[in-house]
Amino acid sequence: MSQDQQHSRQDTANPDAATLQEWAEFCVVRAIVFSIGILPRALARTLGAAIGWLAFHGLGRLRKAGLRNLELAFPDKTASEREAILRKVYRNLGYLLAEFCKMPRYTAELAGRFIRYDGLDHYLEARERGKGVLVLTGHLGAWELSSFYHSLMGYPMGMVIRRLDNPLVDAFVNRIRCLHGNRVVHKDDFARGLIASMRAGETVGILMDTNMTPPQGVFVPFFGIEACTASGMARIARKTGAAVVPGFLLWAEREQKYVLRFGEALNLVHTADSEADATTNTALFTAVLERYIRSYPEQWLWMHRRWKTRPPGEAGIY
Repeated sequence: MSQDQQHSRQDTANPDAATLQEWAEFCVVRAIVFSIGILPRALARTLGAAIGWLAFHGLGRLRKAGLRNLELAFPDKTASEREAILRKVYRNLGYLLAEFCKMPRYTAELAGRFIRYDGLDHYLEARERGKGVLVLTGHLGAWELSSFYHSLMGYPMGMVIRRLDNPLVDAFVNRIRCLHGNRVVHKDDFARGLIASMRAGETVGILMDTNMTPPQGVFVPFFGIEACTASGMARIARKTGAAVVPGFLLWAEREQKYVLRFGEALNLVHTADSEADATTNTALFTAVLERYIRSYPEQWLWMHRRWKTRPPGEAGIY
């Protein structure tokens, strides 16, 4: 699929077909983005943190899921320690909300005041191979800001995104994401879009930390518990020879800055057994994600029911 085709797909939203509820939701989202976006950044982040505080206290079901996940991942921590982590998660999500609202106003110079690279050479070396780059990432740190900043600095990339239920909001959000050359590869275009992008030597980021169901997912260990994980990235990398590079935009509390960290390209297993390779390499990707999450537990989206899908015969976790 060409970039023009991808752009046409991502902007598909027929206002005439939208329902009254969809229009109402769109107006609310647009008003929030505009209202927070015009504020000074420090004030916007303070407001975002306050919204995060309200969400922590008001969304009981999500808070319960987050605490359950933290209990599974960190059984040695006390309940108060796990709650403290989750409170910071909501604060950081509030910060991310503020950053997203302000993204349309960011320039490279302005963003450079509070974002820096670490390991950009790893990404550039992988790109020089000429077979495309798959950025292994997840809902860790400021994931919306990461690809935006990368494009702002002259490295536009594709993003594998699930379509939002409201097509008006989906198109609005994607326009912001793609202001500086980024493009959206929707999950329903996953295989075809990624293969085309890798053959063109492009870069695509994939969020690899969400619950899946077979056959799209395979079970691999995540914090010592089998988790159904998307194997598509491993299959595309094997088919195209694309480099797989970990990449995360993480908040450095001491610096009061975000750091866009790229790791070295991963060494993938490639044998005569493609199915075994898919599982082995998916396990590798998941282990890398776990390592980053363990280092920055207060920046991962613990409220997602990551272990919802269970192996046959195993009881549900939630």
